[in-house]
This record gives sequence, structure tokens and C-alpha cells, in this order.
Amino acid sequence: MKKKLLFTAYSLGLGGIEKALINLLNRLDYDKYDVTLILEKKDGMFLDMVPPLVKVKEYRISDNKIVLLRKIYNRLKLIWWKIKLHKSYDFSCAFTTYSIPCAHLALAGSNNSTLWVHNNYHIVYPNDKDLKEFLDGVMTTKFKRVVFVSNDNMKDVCEHYKGIKNKSLVCNNFIDGDLILARSLENIDFIRNKNPLFVNVGRHDEYQKRLTRIIDASKRLVGEGYKFQIMFIGDGSDSLMYEELIKGNNLEDVILIMGSQKNPYPYYKIADAVLLSSEFEGYPVVFLESMIMNKPILSTKVSDYEELEGKYGIFCEKSTDSVYKMMKKYLDEGFVLKEKFDYVKFNQGIEEKIEKMINN
Repeated sequence: MKKKLLFTAYSLGLGGIEKALINLLNRLDYDKYDVTLILEKKDGMFLDMVPPLVKVKEYRISDNKIVLLRKIYNRLKLIWWKIKLHKSYDFSCAFTTYSIPCAHLALAGSNNSTLWVHNNYHIVYPNDKDLKEFLDGVMTTKFKRVVFVSNDNMKDVCEHYKGIKNKSLVCNNFIDGDLILARSLENIDFIRNKNPLFVNVGRHDEYQKRLTRIIDASKRLVGEGYKFQIMFIGDGSDSLMYEELIKGNNLEDVILIMGSQKNPYPYYKIADAVLLSSEFEGYPVVFLESMIMNKPILSTKVSDYEELEGKYGIFCEKSTDSVYKMMKKYLDEGFVLKEKFDYVKFNQGIEEKIEKMINN
């Protein structure tokens, strides 16, 4: 008998969480498992990358403008789905931490339930009261286990939110190294010049990603005579703001807005280094992608950076001045990777952890 697994998530739009979910689904053994994926919104650019044996269902809540009708409809729908799902799976996982419907459905589906936490929510909610309200909202303490993608995240959140320390563990996200290397060979319509080339890949969300640090640092470096280019790959709520800042600072030939790319790996391939300026991260998928592509990482000090510093890149404090100094250091001195990343061994460790979760 195959074991029945349930995963819930918001959607499969462009993002690190969504990419991590696709990698996980593609690593499962479908001779052993019968897998269902429930999405709040059955859309997104990664939807066609879901393995064909996964049953994909949609749980779309009502957005009716009449509040009372919306609440009644959504409540009745949730009750009906809970009845349908009631403990019918051997393992369930709410993969999108912030989704309340995903949490409800995963908890309904199995006693062997998991909440996957992809960010340091103590940084997102520095006030303990707000952190508690958020984590209570997704019923964190009701899950059998809580999985964090980095040691820093687990330590920080468990210190400020009581009741989950004994059920928490760290499990990184899978990375499909073979696919990344294969897809990096695809041709792209981009001809680079002889100057150093950086790439930044991610959602355009200033609250987290702080791309203004890169823009301001670039303005200073250009003013000092440095020549380089940066590709911004991604989009989001702050894309227009970034475009206006780039134009306002006459950096159109320096910072290139490439938009959202389903396959960013050819851009990694032609770049000299990968550049991040985030205020916080879970464990950035971009770090793993950079190491697979043998590209130095230039990043602010986000989760578990200590494991990579000196071996795979240069890390700096979370400020514009620090990003400027880090970029300048690389432009002056370069950086040589100290070791090759073994993604096969990395994935094997994750596989063992997930097998233990599924087998309870």
C-alpha cells in the first residue's frame, strides 16, 4: 500500500518557497507515495512543473465584497473540506507558513502534520505579541512538528514563541542540481560586456529584499569610476519604484531590469557573482543555486551565513554602506571559491529527514 501524502500551499507563482515545493515534489518516490497538493490558487509559473502523478486540487476562498456572505461561504467551505479530508492521509504538510487555510487543511488531513517555516518570523514580527498573533493564527502549536529551513530561524523563533521547541527541527529545502546545470546551458538573448557582472534573483519587495541598498551602493561606486553591471531578475510590488530610482540616478546602463524569468540559470552562468541585500531570509534558495553554479555569493548576513562565509562568498552587515564596501571589495580583489558544493550529499541528508517525518 502506498502512503498517502498531503501538501498545502498558497500558489505556485515565482518565489523561493514555491521553487522549494516543486523540488520536494520532484524528489518523492511515487512508487511509495500517493501525493495530493491543495493550492489556494491553482496558478503560477511553476504549475506545469508539478510531477504528473501529483493530484492538484484548488481551495479558492471567496472574495465577495459583501463581508457577511463572504464569511458564511468561506466558513461552510472550510467545514466541508475538513470533513472530506478528516485524517485520510499518512502525512500532511502546510508548506506555505503564512496561509491560514493551508494550516487548517493540513491539520485536518493527518495527525502526522507538519508546518514548514521558511522565514525568520521574529524578524518579520519583532514584537513578541505580533509574533504570537501570527503563529497562533496558523495554529502552530497544534502541528505534530514544526520544520525550519535554518538553525538561526529555529533558534530565534523558539526563543520568542513558547510551546514548539520540543517539536521543532531543521530541514533545508531540496535543490535540483542536475536540472539547474542542464537548464543553465539554454541560450539567452543577452550579450555581456567585459565589465564585472552581478546577478540578483528574487521578488521585488523592499521590506525584505532591500534592493535600494544595491542601487545606492552602485551610485557611489559609479561615481568613484568603477565599471560593472547588475541584472535584476524578478518582479513584485516594488518593481516600478526600483525602475524609477535607477532612472533617477542615471543607472540604466548599470542596473538592468530583466523581469521575471522562468529559467534564471543562464543568467547565473554568465554572471561573475551573485548579489543579495536582504534584511532577512529563511535559507535563501539563491545561496544553493549560486554554489551549484560555482558563483561567489555577495550577501548581507542572513540566516546561517556563517556556514558559507569565506568558503563560498563575502558577507556584510545589513546596511547600504556595508553593501557598498562588500561590492567594492569584490571589484578590487575578486573572490575565489574555497570548495566545490556537493549537492548530491546535501539532498541525501534532507531525504533521510523527510522519510523519518513521513514514517512518523
